Amino acid sequence: MKPQNSKNFWSRKPTGFLGLRNGEWFLVFFNLAYILAFAFYYLSIKNYEFLWYVVVLIFFFLLIGLTLRKTNFDYLILWLLSIWGFLHMAGGGIWIGNGFWIFKGSGVLYSLEIVKLFSIGDTIVLKFDQFVHAFGFGTTTLVAYSLLKPYFNSKTNYKIIYPVLIAIAMGLGALNEIVEFVAVVAFPSTGVGGYYNTALDLVFNMIGSFIAIFVIYFYYRRKIYK
Repeated sequence: MKPQNSKNFWSRKPTGFLGLRNGEWFLVFFNLAYILAFAFYYLSIKNYEFLWYVVVLIFFFLLIGLTLRKTNFDYLILWLLSIWGFLHMAGGGIWIGNGFWIFKGSGVLYSLEIVKLFSIGDTIVLKFDQFVHAFGFGTTTLVAYSLLKPYFNSKTNYKIIYPVLIAIAMGLGALNEIVEFVAVVAFPSTGVGGYYNTALDLVFNMIGSFIAIFVIYFYYRRKIYK
């Protein structure tokens, strides 16, 4: 039997069980591993806020999986979505106390100070939470682009498309804040934060979205013209 080379292994051709492509099985195993691990962990410590987020994560896992043959997300987007989910679960579950090494913190990983650029209100910039927001909604911008791309052609005016993509990401970011608000209302103790935290979340959502526009321009659009 001929050994399977890496190019064939990561083939985009659907094969075998459930019609999943070869490389997509890694994504399935990766996502199931961390979702189940954090679900059991949050259940064991009775952290119902993040159990709520586990339910939301499972919903999106199933939604993306069941529509994958229609959306045709590439591996970059699928891995970014998977890593985003992992970072969110880790952010609320990994306890760092007062921090570690050169990094300060005040509880879970989300409170970690990556680097103190400046203070504002009751919080600082730059924290792990803000980084995850930029990462996540940059990814959301790429998802929006991927879904709309089949409708683009040589006459598409990207000067209009780019602001639309950013607006979509910002709208979904606002929806995310509503999900967090539901957690605040439903559960007695959460780590969501106050007004400054919410405002900075939205700011970093936009920063991530702008970074994604550069990825679209320098990576995705250049692939089209090659």
